[in-house]
Amino acid sequence: METLMESHSEEQLGGETQEDIHVSAPQDLLSLSLEKTDELSPESYRLNSSDEKRLLAVADDFQRQYSHLFPDRKPLLLCPVNECGVKKFVSTTLQPTLTIHPELFTWEGCASFVANFLSLDPLEPPVDLPRYLFSSTSVLQSQRATCFEFASLLCSLLLGANYDAYCVSGYAVKEMCLLDQRLQDCHLLDNQVQVVISEQEQQENKYTVKPLRELKSHFVTQQEKKKQEAEAALLQRQTLQEESQQPAVDPLQGLRLHCWVLVLSGSRSVQDNFFIDPLTGKSYSTDNNNFLGIESAWNNLNYYVNMQDCRNGCADMMYDLDDITLWEPVLYGATSKKQLILNVLKKKESQMMSRINNDDEEEEQLRAFEMPRSWVSYITISNKDLETRWPGGQKTTRYRKAKLEKFCLYLRSDGLLTRLTAYKDLDCTQVIMVKEWYQHRNDHLEEREVNKVDNFTAERFIRGRRFHLFFHRFTDTEREMEFNSVRVDGLVRRTESPGEMTETFEGRDDFLHHRHVVFDRHVQFTGSDAAFKPLKVEERFHRNREKPSSEDVAERVFLLAQRRIEVTYHLEDHRFIPSKRSFIKPQESTEKEKEEEFTPDMVSSFQVDSAEKPLKTLHLYEMLLALMTDEEKVLLQIKESKKEVADIVACRQQEERDVQLHFPPWSTTGAARARRQRQEMERLAAEEQRWLQEKEEDILAPLLIRLDNAETLSASHARQLHRDCLAEFKERLVEQANLIQERYEKETRELQRKQQWYHKNQLNMTQEQEQEYQEYCSEKTLRIHVAKKRLSMHKEAAPQKFSALDQRLKRDPRLAPHLLS
Repeated sequence: METLMESHSEEQLGGETQEDIHVSAPQDLLSLSLEKTDELSPESYRLNSSDEKRLLAVADDFQRQYSHLFPDRKPLLLCPVNECGVKKFVSTTLQPTLTIHPELFTWEGCASFVANFLSLDPLEPPVDLPRYLFSSTSVLQSQRATCFEFASLLCSLLLGANYDAYCVSGYAVKEMCLLDQRLQDCHLLDNQVQVVISEQEQQENKYTVKPLRELKSHFVTQQEKKKQEAEAALLQRQTLQEESQQPAVDPLQGLRLHCWVLVLSGSRSVQDNFFIDPLTGKSYSTDNNNFLGIESAWNNLNYYVNMQDCRNGCADMMYDLDDITLWEPVLYGATSKKQLILNVLKKKESQMMSRINNDDEEEEQLRAFEMPRSWVSYITISNKDLETRWPGGQKTTRYRKAKLEKFCLYLRSDGLLTRLTAYKDLDCTQVIMVKEWYQHRNDHLEEREVNKVDNFTAERFIRGRRFHLFFHRFTDTEREMEFNSVRVDGLVRRTESPGEMTETFEGRDDFLHHRHVVFDRHVQFTGSDAAFKPLKVEERFHRNREKPSSEDVAERVFLLAQRRIEVTYHLEDHRFIPSKRSFIKPQESTEKEKEEEFTPDMVSSFQVDSAEKPLKTLHLYEMLLALMTDEEKVLLQIKESKKEVADIVACRQQEERDVQLHFPPWSTTGAARARRQRQEMERLAAEEQRWLQEKEEDILAPLLIRLDNAETLSASHARQLHRDCLAEFKERLVEQANLIQERYEKETRELQRKQQWYHKNQLNMTQEQEQEYQEYCSEKTLRIHVAKKRLSMHKEAAPQKFSALDQRLKRDPRLAPHLLS
């Protein structure tokens, strides 16, 4: 294809428009968008600059040459219409944006956000290019987009994160174009369920001892063989059924248009080129069979047309975009991303050389027409967008024999974020497993699995919950619990079933690591105290190197029903058999019989070392007493363990009945909740302050407390309140007058005493004492005058205050109806 160059005629065609391309056109969507955005959109959305008009002319000429040289190929997507009805070159729709959110600094985070935040509008018809390509800002507001708008938003984010990313227009399989994942396995399914364990033949060694011949019934062998053949036939029928339910061949195979993102190696430590499907956020190799061909690729700097053969899909394609024999650029000579990096390095080198040579002259080079700046506003992604993530706050995806539901944070009152439902059949009617993930729950529940086949429920918690519970798995008859290693007793695992309980410990000072308890068969699984009756307790201990092997207990068994205690010690060095002792507990005293005395016959010992002296009877008796004491402690610990299991079960039932969530203050929901709580607290504080102020101003408040029902007053109560209030006020006035009178008399007495002292010592006083006496007399005289003045003013104002209070009480709405009648 001929290279497209600029010319004077192209400059004159700046105001002309590109020829109409016969593609799909959602007129209702465009008219609705025009009504809402025509006046509110920025000027760059509604008008084209001179450079953009010039670029449209170049693209128009390029489209005509391309259609003439390649009449069998589809038209190129060069100048789609934006939301304001204005033609824009497709490369200028990309706006490289670096967000402030750390999770969008990688391609995985960007792809996941775009795939989750937007919902797909399929191309209609699926074989035609879209005529309209909305900006990323409009797409983020509506949360609906075609695959081309998906790719534009993702490519803008990747370019802002310094990836060498390109939008790719090409062809893909039907499932990828329509976002149909019903034939794919869900990535959250347990891989262990899908793995088939194959038996491997062991290599024979002629020096090994041949095993004994296995005696097995031929009839049993034949029955097992028939059972295996029946299972294989059933599996084969299921396989054939699944193959019969595979979708038919797509009549539009190889014609369905799709848009995805290409990331080239070289930037951000990317080693190999790879594709990203913006609809799912998954990455694929460039030779993946889902991608059937490429028509063009573009970034914010240039537009490239694929000149390679795509008969074998994308497997044999090369992605050296600077090679014009493989990729034809629209803007010949425009700077690519690689050239931009090289130009920056060369410019730095030339500036350094010019400084050394003192050469200020620069060579003028012919500059090619470069891509205009993007007309799209800067892309803004808020914290709320990251939290809501999915359109409407939730999203459901169908997989092969599975359904995946995702919910935004705090959308559900139980804190549910993800629910995975696995089915037995392809029609998704028989549920075999439900797995749920939670977050920000006060009970610290993180994950729950309900298995319908094995009939069990498994719960997993994060650190910090009550009882240090980490994992809880239970059925109708069994229960398994795992704990964090921070427990004081060192318990890490407890398994309980009808009649049995097993506990595993770690890091204990007594080296205990295993305890197995067998209860009476009449013991119920509820663990009530009335049914608590252990029959056998078995404990195992790790080796304590500070003790000799003959004294270090490895296992002890309390046979409660047989009143016997068996002790096994650790193996000594170079020994194969451990030492053992068995004790029989003496019968306890009763009302009819005395306590049985201890005899050597109650102990049976086996010592590996025959040279070792046997223990004396007193030592054996002391050992038995210590074991009996330990037995009581162990029974008490077992009882506490049963009680703890019951408490955990009751606690979990209460937590499930009343699920509470905690809201971190750094989240938008938590910040809004904290703001509402603060405003509510301020409102309550203001109301309380206003109530206190009203109570302080209410003169009847102290008197109304004496009445049983202060809301409704009778006439007698009202008149009594009126009399009591006036009487108390009169008493306060009299008390205030008496207080002023006492102050007046006190000051007068002190002045008289000082004058008498002066007359006695007048002849012997110094000049300084004379000065002090005069100052004292003047101060006391002033105080006496003030007290006398206050007393006279009080006597004058008291009748007026009394009368004002009387009038105020008569105007009080609670007393007025009764006093005026």
